[in-house]
Parts: sequence; C-alpha cells; structure tokens
Amino acid sequence: MSGFDLSLLEHDNLGSTIYQKLCEALMRGVFKPNDRLKIRDLAERLGTSVTPVRDAILRLVQDQALVLRSPRDIRVPMLTRAAYLEIRDIRVNLEGLAAARAAERATPTQIEQLEALLTHNEDAMAAGNTALATELNQIFHFRLAEIADMPVLGDILRRLWLQMGPLIADVYGGAGRTMIDHHYPLMDAIRRHDGPAAARAIQDDIQLASGPILERIDAERPEAQPQTQPETLVS
Repeated sequence: MSGFDLSLLEHDNLGSTIYQKLCEALMRGVFKPNDRLKIRDLAERLGTSVTPVRDAILRLVQDQALVLRSPRDIRVPMLTRAAYLEIRDIRVNLEGLAAARAAERATPTQIEQLEALLTHNEDAMAAGNTALATELNQIFHFRLAEIADMPVLGDILRRLWLQMGPLIADVYGGAGRTMIDHHYPLMDAIRRHDGPAAARAIQDDIQLASGPILERIDAERPEAQPQTQPETLVS
C-alpha cells in the first residue's frame, strides 16, 4: 500500500468511497497478484470501521478483482492464461476503437496532455520509480477513452483493468521498453488525426506487452480454486 494515499474518509457513503479507492489502487497496480488484503488493516488506514471496508471487498469479489480463498484469506488473484488472453483480445478491440476515435477528435490541448503523460512516464522509468510509471501508463490508456468521449467504453475498460492492473504492475518494471515504445507511434498518429494508424499502434502496444505478462503467468504455480462464500466474510 506504500505510495498510495488512503487518507481519512468522511463521506456519507463510505462503502462506495472505499470501493472507488480500492478500484483505483487495483487499476494502478498498488496491489500485486497474490497480495493478501486484511479488512482490519485497511479499515485502520482508512480511518473507518470494518463494515464499509467489508462491503467494498465483497463488491470487488463480485467484480472478480479479488478472490475469497477462505473467510479470512482475501487475495488479489493471478489471472489464468486463458483469462488473460480473453481480456487482452477484448482490450485490443476496445482500446483500438478508443484510440481511433481519440485521434480523430483530439484537440491541441489534449494532445499536449498526452505528450506530458508520456514524458512523465519516461522520467519515472529513468528514475526507477516503477509505481509511478505504472500509474502514468494506466492514466494514459484511460485518457484515450476520455478524449474519444466514449464513457460506456471507458466503464468497460475500468472493469477489465481491475483485473489487469495488478498483473501489469507486476511485470512493468522488468519489461523495459516493451511497455512504452508503441506509445510513440500512437502519438504520431494522434498528431496527424489518423484514426486507423492510432488503432494499430495501441493494438501493437497491447500485443507486445503480452509477452512478459504471459511469461509471468506461466511462471506461477497453479493455485487451489478460491472459495466463494462472501456471506461468511469476516475481518
């Protein structure tokens, strides 16, 4: 949880607020595959009772972003090869669509914002700040859907990145240029407002990154199937 601000929450709907906080943490790779989450520890860090944290955890179990191995063993799952490949293929199509639309619609200001994200990502990688680089990578991908003005597609991508974020973060630091190189032809296409070229660039980016991700998945020992009894969840 280091490097992620889980400050005191004072909102009426604590369950929803905590859920959103944990979603952000998962998408940005604050948690890694096989990390164990403890409800009481999270509640203490959030400055709240265990009940809203438990509610948020249950929602994430339903989202398949967390697994319940036992009532006291809540973990970030390691995707299977089949699950990853399915998500990758969906991302190739959806993010390709978002990139194409973004290239057609991007304003000069939005292009500058994307360029700034890419520059900051490079700086973070050069400084060895993998956590920040991973976060900036996620923001870059999501910004394409925002520029495309496709909120439904953006919501779908959030659900996919809930499952993908921890795995991407787990390999990001060791994957080197693989995770960022295709962002440059993407930016070239966006500057030209070339939708098809932008789609190809983001699709190449996702496909190329699948190499180190699949290696990480294949290196994982098969785990026992998780139990799914959220009604018995305890802190």
